[in-house]
Amino acid sequence: MIIIFWGYNTSYLGLFFIVMIFSVVAQIGVSSTFQRYSSVANSKGLTGAEVARQMLEHAGIRDVRIESIAGSLTDHYDPVHKVLRLSSTVYGSPSVAALGVAAHETGHAIQHAENYSFLWIRSAMVHFTNIGSKWSIPLVIIGLAINSSWSYYLMVAGVVLFLFVVLFSLVTLPVEFDASRRALNMLEDRNYLYGSELSGARKVLKAAAMTYVAAAATAIVNLLRLLSLISSRNRD
Repeated sequence: MIIIFWGYNTSYLGLFFIVMIFSVVAQIGVSSTFQRYSSVANSKGLTGAEVARQMLEHAGIRDVRIESIAGSLTDHYDPVHKVLRLSSTVYGSPSVAALGVAAHETGHAIQHAENYSFLWIRSAMVHFTNIGSKWSIPLVIIGLAINSSWSYYLMVAGVVLFLFVVLFSLVTLPVEFDASRRALNMLEDRNYLYGSELSGARKVLKAAAMTYVAAAATAIVNLLRLLSLISSRNRD
């Protein structure tokens, strides 16, 4: 998450702190909700890895590997290598939280197999977003620091690069929401979870979704600040 600290005037401080508080609350929310439902076992006793494998097979996907990785909430689907990586707290766990997360990541694998448009767009943006994350802020800082005819163009270049960061965070929202929708539908339709179990998985995925909303909001606020810096520099 990129945060631009310098030069905040009063009009941006309020918005900045609101977004930062929202981000902190979202992170605390997903951690606490995951922890809560990690202690609730599903009635079938299936692990996250077992459910992911069964869902992939039901979707006719047999070329995706499932691997265990270290950490908590480090789960992700790698579309380049077709690997679904589940954290150690999900892979072998029979908890409601584990099944929710495993099903969500499986949803990404199914999106990939179906050429889901927003996932394709996000994947195409990764390279440019990485460049934007690395070089956007340095270019703006250099543009502010030097006094030459190139200053404005350096700052504009930095903003253009940062646009990729913003667009990536926005495109991520439908990708994540759709994966959660698919996850909950699969968990319910194939009777992996029932009643309060399904409700628990829904709460875990909803809490996780809020972190992506917070990331998008942070990116937008930072973009607005960069534009304000350029405007202020031009007036000077």
